Amino acid sequence: MSGPPVPHGLDAEGFIAREGSLARVQDAFRPVVAAARDRLAETFGARLHSGYLYGSIPRGTARVGRSDLDLLVALRTGPTDADRAAMAALGAALDREFPQIDGVGPLLYSEARLLSEAERHDLGWFLACLCTPLLGDDLAGRLPRYRPTSLLARETNGDLARLLPRWRERIAGAADTEEARRPLVRFMSRHLVRTGFTLVMPRWNGWTSNLDEMAEVFGAYHPRRAAPMRVAARYGREPVGDPAILRGYVDDLGPWLAEEYARVHGVKGTRDPCP
Repeated sequence: MSGPPVPHGLDAEGFIAREGSLARVQDAFRPVVAAARDRLAETFGARLHSGYLYGSIPRGTARVGRSDLDLLVALRTGPTDADRAAMAALGAALDREFPQIDGVGPLLYSEARLLSEAERHDLGWFLACLCTPLLGDDLAGRLPRYRPTSLLARETNGDLARLLPRWRERIAGAADTEEARRPLVRFMSRHLVRTGFTLVMPRWNGWTSNLDEMAEVFGAYHPRRAAPMRVAARYGREPVGDPAILRGYVDDLGPWLAEEYARVHGVKGTRDPCP
């Protein structure tokens, strides 16, 4: 078997380079991004500290009618239930009005949480390296630079063992339809591929957000698990609502990956339930 792809995604000093920019947003998605910017400002007003894009749209790899719009919002104070309802309503409205997107993935946190020491190598890293500023003052300037270390691996994806029981509950509670299971397959596929990649990320010493490349990097270090990880990468892009796929995730690939992750990097620290 050939070795992993050549490492990349780092700057000249070995730090993870921030991915994405507004300049990379494809023409088809520019009206959606403009509407999101305006409506975030209208919805949260002076309580809004800053808003960000992440995912395929700011990376310039989005597919019309297939990709979702991913948003992270930082509020000056902790989000309330009303804030979360407003954010959900905003996302639903954008999804209805713009057929070029397939759903909206909203994240809503306080400025304090995003800058907290507890989140330094999780949400802080996510914002600083994977989020593209959309409006407001960029919090990345108040965060450190990051290398692809074991600490980063542990604090970003070292909680899979805690997540698997919740995944089983979500699968059991889903309607017995292709349509109901498809979003679960997409979400869990992506999560497993990213976890597999960060398991080996410090050895590879690079960064990528491309699911197929993540699977290839993982497979170079764990060839016996390479095939199911490549399949998961495909379903992360083209999900199908097959219950057998979900069972395989929570009964085989997921438990193995959680155990190996804890052995190599340890378990992610617990977080206070702060907003």
